[in-house]
Amino acid sequence: MSKEFEIVREFEVDATPQEVWEAITHGTGAYLWPMEAPEPKVGGAAAFGSTVTAYDPPHHLVIRSDDVGIPIQSLNQLEHVIEARDGGRRAWVRYVHSGIFTDDWDNQYDGASRHTDFYLHTLREYLTHFAPRPVTFAQLNGPEASITPGALTEVERALGLAGDAVAGARVTVRGPREFDAVLDYRNPYFLGLRTDDALIRVFGRNHWGAPVGISVHDFAADADAEVNETAWQTWLDEVYGQAR
Repeated sequence: MSKEFEIVREFEVDATPQEVWEAITHGTGAYLWPMEAPEPKVGGAAAFGSTVTAYDPPHHLVIRSDDVGIPIQSLNQLEHVIEARDGGRRAWVRYVHSGIFTDDWDNQYDGASRHTDFYLHTLREYLTHFAPRPVTFAQLNGPEASITPGALTEVERALGLAGDAVAGARVTVRGPREFDAVLDYRNPYFLGLRTDDALIRVFGRNHWGAPVGISVHDFAADADAEVNETAWQTWLDEVYGQAR
C-alpha cells in the first residue's frame, strides 16, 4: 500500500552557507556519491531525471522526481534550507527527504532514515575536515555472503576494531593495508573511518536484505579510484570468504 513519508533533520556545521551549497550541488561525491549538478534555475534538470522546483543559492534548494524509476517508490523530494550563523562563519541546515513508498513501507522508511543520519554526518565530516579539496570516489559491495545478520560484525572484526571502541577513538585499522584513523561513526548499522586524506564508509545494508557496502571518499592529490575499489573489493570478498 502506498504511503507518504517525511524524514527531517536539522544541524549546524563549521562551514559557510556557500560551502554547504557547493557541497550539495557540485560536491556530492565528497559525502554521498557523484551526481550531475542541478541546472541553476527552477524547472532545471537534476540527477536521475528529477527537476529543480526551488533554487535560491545559497539558501534554498528543492529537487523533486515524480517518476523515481523503482517499484517501491513513486515520488521523491529532497529539500535543503541553509541559513548563516555566527556572522556567516557557520551554517544551519534543515534537510527534508519526503515522498511516497509504494511497498514494504516500514523497512524502506527505517533504511532511508538511518542512511540519512549517516550521509549527513559524512557531509559534516567533509565540510569540517576536507572542503574544498576535490574528491576521488570509489564504491563497492560485498558478496552474497554479506547478506546475513552478523555481516557488519565480520567487517569490524576483520578491521581489528575493539568491541568497545566508540566514535571519536583513534584506531589502527587492518584493511587492505594497515593505517591509522579516527573512528568517526559507529552504530549497529554503519561504520565511519576518517584518515588525513579520506573518509571510508561501511554500510551494514545486510539489515535491509542487501549486501554490505563500502564507499571511499579519497581527497589525496594522487588518489586513484580504480586502485581503491580493487583493494577494498578484494579485501571485502576475502572477509566473507573466510566467514563462509
